Amino acid sequence: MYTQAIPRPLILGSTSPYRRELLHRLRLPFDTVSPQVDEAPWPGEAPQTLAQRLALAKANAVALLHPGALVIGSDQVADLDGEPLGKPGNHANAVLQLQRMRGRTVVFQTAVAVVCLESGFAEQALSQVKVTFRQLSDAAIQAYLLAETPYDCAGSAKSEGLGIALLEAIDNQDPTALVGLPLIHTCRLLRRAGLPLLD
Repeated sequence: MYTQAIPRPLILGSTSPYRRELLHRLRLPFDTVSPQVDEAPWPGEAPQTLAQRLALAKANAVALLHPGALVIGSDQVADLDGEPLGKPGNHANAVLQLQRMRGRTVVFQTAVAVVCLESGFAEQALSQVKVTFRQLSDAAIQAYLLAETPYDCAGSAKSEGLGIALLEAIDNQDPTALVGLPLIHTCRLLRRAGLPLLD
């Protein structure tokens, strides 16, 4: 089995099970640390800017505690015509989100940042995924939410699960971005930070 020794500890600044599962695909040893960052948007903040700010803030928050480590921070915001839609948190909010998104195209803004305070490395990248939702009935929305309870997901849907049945089309350059961690960008940033993935 392929595994790679890494020159610095690697930390995922997230407790998201989705991001943890994605990062495991790279077969690198890593730890997870909760970044303890306020995710509320600033007044008038664009979804793209919000995702980028939070990804970097999460990486920096954990890097302060582990200055010698490579820290990955990531954030995803659903962008509905320039309005940020975050995690619904409960059933009622999820219903409202899916009702607003039915028949429309939503851009999922997924940002990733890699920071190492000891080496002075700090870079980030953004992946945009256009998702078109079907014209969903209220009954379909209720059935989906009761089946999958995606209340911890931006946009109230898990494309890697039953949520794919809500969608008409997905337009992206990295299928992992929609799940919550754009691995193509992540690999690129880790290589730039000195981790020679497969090289």
